[in-house]
Amino acid sequence: MQSTLDQRQRRHRRIRAKMSGTAIRPRLSVFKSNRGLYAQLIDDAAGRTLAAASSARLPADAGKNAAREIGKAIAVQAREKKISAVVFDRGGYRYIGAVKEVAEGAREGGLVF
Repeated sequence: MQSTLDQRQRRHRRIRAKMSGTAIRPRLSVFKSNRGLYAQLIDDAAGRTLAAASSARLPADAGKNAAREIGKAIAVQAREKKISAVVFDRGGYRYIGAVKEVAEGAREGGLVF
C-alpha cells in the first residue's frame, strides 16, 4: 500500500505531464508542508522561479486567511513583472482549504487562470 505522500507525488507527476509554464504564462505552483504554505511562479521553459511567497512571514495561527494573503502577494509580484495570466498547479493536493484560498487570493489580486 502506498503512503499518502507517494499518492500525492503520483498525482502531481500526472498533472505536470500535461502542463508547463512559460515566461508569458508561468505556472503558479502551490506546496504545503506541516510548517507552512508556499506559492511560486515558475517559468518551466527557462527553468527559473519568477516570484515566490510563503507563510513564513505571516502569523502561525492565520490559517486560511494566510493562504489568501499568499495568493494576493504572489499576484502583486506577478503584476510588477507584467504577468497577468498563469497556469494553476495544485501540486497533487485537493482543490479545497488552503489550496483553494491561494487560488482565490491570486484571482482577487488580478491573475487570470
